[in-house]
Amino acid sequence: MFYGLNKFIKNLLPKRLFYRALLIVAVPVIVIQLIITIVFFDSLWIKTNKGMTRALINEIKTYIEVYNNDEYDRDEITNLFSMYQDLNIELVQGDEFNYVYDERWFSPLDRTLRRELKSRFGSGSYWFSSTNYKELIDLRIKYQDGYFKFLIPKDRVTSSSARIFGLWITVPALIMVIISLIFLKNQTRPITALARAAEKFGKGEEIEEFKPSGASEIRRAGLEFDRMRKRILRHLNQRSEMLSGISHDLRTPLTRMKLQMAFIKDKDISSKLSEDINEMEKMLNEYLQFTSSSYVEKDELFDLSELIEQIVKKYNNENIKRNSTDRIYFNGRKNLIKRCINNLIDNALKYGKKVNIELTKKSTNIFIKIEDDGPGISEKEYENVFKPFYKIDKGRAEAKSSVGLGLSITSDIIRSHGGNIKLEKSQLGGLGIRIFLPV
Repeated sequence: MFYGLNKFIKNLLPKRLFYRALLIVAVPVIVIQLIITIVFFDSLWIKTNKGMTRALINEIKTYIEVYNNDEYDRDEITNLFSMYQDLNIELVQGDEFNYVYDERWFSPLDRTLRRELKSRFGSGSYWFSSTNYKELIDLRIKYQDGYFKFLIPKDRVTSSSARIFGLWITVPALIMVIISLIFLKNQTRPITALARAAEKFGKGEEIEEFKPSGASEIRRAGLEFDRMRKRILRHLNQRSEMLSGISHDLRTPLTRMKLQMAFIKDKDISSKLSEDINEMEKMLNEYLQFTSSSYVEKDELFDLSELIEQIVKKYNNENIKRNSTDRIYFNGRKNLIKRCINNLIDNALKYGKKVNIELTKKSTNIFIKIEDDGPGISEKEYENVFKPFYKIDKGRAEAKSSVGLGLSITSDIIRSHGGNIKLEKSQLGGLGIRIFLPV
């Protein structure tokens, strides 16, 4: 139960650090504002408004009581109340009191005024409107065969301090939230830059010199990332240089062996030695291909469907079928993607006769599916075949010249572009390879 509730709350919360930090800053400010506002309206606004309204209704009630007393001059009483109580009073006679009251429940002024009038005059004997005039309240009290019309200034029942208070608690809060937005943006910008640099480096793209910025913890993380990046690049360069040197050193004796084979009269022995030398050369080429640095090539936007079409035409094989109608563009290293697809098609033709290639795009992903009708491999070997130098003795016969690097190179290329590669059972009965590439 608690796990489900915790998961539900997590799904409601924003995912980005900027909005989470903003939530941490904004929520306390809003809660404090609400508490202060409730306390203010309860202790000051409502009580003050209620007291002022009650005093006004008592004045009106007093006026009507005195007006009914024949001992006083009614005109003089009306003038006195108009002069000293700021009441504009008019007696309308011969007019039926049948006004329909529009209840505005959202207005504190109307609610308080309605409550006091009902307690002093009863239901159906009053009517008022706070919207007919901008600065006045139009109040009418039933009297004999007519009614009294009172025009009362709104400041008699409301306090201007409420607006000032509302302004003072709202404007500073908005200013503080805006300032928090600026500071939070400055704090999250270095994290975003670090994530962007890590993503580009993980995809094998060349990045400029990374300069850590922001808080000390973020600077330290950025500095360690830059050191790690330089160590990895240095390691890759050393590996490439070492294998290039080994390759160069091994090619020299292989060339001498080829020359010496020309002097061997026994054709049988010469043919066997020639096969061994060719196998060694192919192994050297695959080693170099596996260790070649992919950081040299830069990303470019290219037509992936056109690239696959060119690769298929190069094979000039009617058994290779391509299923792609739309033009799909991809931003990546074109030569590496070409090498990847070539490796997969070579493997498919090596173990099968028919090859189907399907290219589709859905939302933010590109899908490439390559299937063959070969013997396939068992599911327990799906993960192992991506390991360097791994060979399968069962299911798919391996040629002597195979080193076991084809799928490993392909996997490295796909993952360096932020994608993924999976093996499955093909609809043709052989092996199916599904590639996912982010757009």
